[in-house]
Amino acid sequence: AIWKRWSGYHRRSLVEAKMRCVKLLGERVMARDFDRQVAELQVRAAILNRFTWLGTPETVRVA
Repeated sequence: AIWKRWSGYHRRSLVEAKMRCVKLLGERVMARDFDRQVAELQVRAAILNRFTWLGTPETVRVA
């Protein structure tokens, strides 16, 4: 629909879905030390990237 393109609805929907995934991994950083906090967030980002990679279809040309 035109209103979805005009309002950016699709992008908003994608962001909301990604934020839900982030919250599934935990809403708070559990580590106390700054270096460990950084490591924890890097692990979360790697997990989210892996989820995205697993959910991306592999396109193969047939004809």
